[in-house]
Amino acid sequence: MLISCLTRPLRPIARWVKRRAPILAILASVGLGASAAPALADFRVCNATQSLVGVAIGYRAQAGWVTEGWWHIEASSCKTLIEGALASRYYYLYAEDAERGGRWEGEVNMCVAEREFKISGPGDCFARGFQRAGFQEYDTREQSSWMVQLTDEPAGNGLPALTGDTGAANRATPGGSPTGATPSESQ
Repeated sequence: MLISCLTRPLRPIARWVKRRAPILAILASVGLGASAAPALADFRVCNATQSLVGVAIGYRAQAGWVTEGWWHIEASSCKTLIEGALASRYYYLYAEDAERGGRWEGEVNMCVAEREFKISGPGDCFARGFQRAGFQEYDTREQSSWMVQLTDEPAGNGLPALTGDTGAANRATPGGSPTGATPSESQ
């Protein structure tokens, strides 16, 4: 008896909601979609040093291998090098400490220039008027976003250490030297 006394005033409201449920569902989904923040996907580099750093990136595009640079990343800040979901699995990074002269490099040779550049193809750098630099390979494992953090200290064995997965942060440290390898065409 007590329950029916309490629910009786709610019956007209329940009937009204039931008749308008499809409209309310559409309005709710539109409202939720408009307020949801877009998913961020990109390739970012963070400079955890106290120096200005210049960064170049290499990747496989539809037309072949490309290197781009220079992004200037202030001390203790980050920059997005590639915006949007990552299209390649492997990316290559080379960076120079603009103030102290150190480098973050690897074993994969690609072309760079002294000023801002976008270069197609990794080979014959000197013949085409470019310099050659050793880039560090990053296997993003086909994640949609990736982050590399440049630091002053080695991550234990002197190699970059993987510290995460999606939106993973890789810690790269100055050192290493190129061995003459270039990206293979199958990647």
